[in-house]
Amino acid sequence: MSALTDLLPSEAIRLDAHATDWKQAVRDAGELLVATGTSTAAYTAEMIRNVEENGPYIVIAPGFAFAHARPSPAVLRTGMSWVRLAEPVDFGHETNDPVTLVVALAAKDAAAHTAAMASLARLLGDPETSRALHEAATPQALHAVLAGQEDVRTPQKGAPAAPAGRAAAPGMHKILTVCGNGVGTSLFLKNTLEQVLDRWNWSRYVNVEATDTISAKGKASEAVAILTSREIARTLGDVGVPVKVVEDFTSTTEVDGVLRDTYDV
Repeated sequence: MSALTDLLPSEAIRLDAHATDWKQAVRDAGELLVATGTSTAAYTAEMIRNVEENGPYIVIAPGFAFAHARPSPAVLRTGMSWVRLAEPVDFGHETNDPVTLVVALAAKDAAAHTAAMASLARLLGDPETSRALHEAATPQALHAVLAGQEDVRTPQKGAPAAPAGRAAAPGMHKILTVCGNGVGTSLFLKNTLEQVLDRWNWSRYVNVEATDTISAKGKASEAVAILTSREIARTLGDVGVPVKVVEDFTSTTEVDGVLRDTYDV
């Protein structure tokens, strides 16, 4: 699995860009992917079409859009780009607009970028680090912030007891995190949820699987709950298990609350 700094070189970072609307913001992020040999212009069009078809679910936190599409021949290698906007733009999201940061992902498959997504979820979920990323004066300075962070996980005091009557076996419970494509925002939410489970010491009781909307409908019967965005929840409809909406995919506090509601703890 590739590290965040391997997938996001300094050349793929643009700061204080000017975009007239959300399409231009995504297009700017796509141009960086093309310039670094990560994808072709066709992939940029696919990222825009993804929002047009599925809604602004890629706006996964206040001010933050995670642009992506399905793996396709337009992806030459797995990589990312980072566009910080001089003026915010609206994507049409109910709670997380306006957007000032667009990070784009082009993935060859669902595996190579998992470590990078875990790192990004932790960095943006930490207020101090997030502020440093938003205030970095140059692409090199921003890259240094990304490279200088370590994965430090602190056990949570007062964590709930393990699910009653459940053996300590991996995969005993399953929670699905769902997005339109199964390789982007769903993986981001998966990583945030796993941080909470680690702090609760529940990782051996609950298996988290990131998937797309089509697959989620078939897998719903295997899960105790589905976590997703408001837009994707509407697309899923009634799948026979609780569908929990998360507004901020970077917030361990919000996900902690959703998990407590799911297990009534």
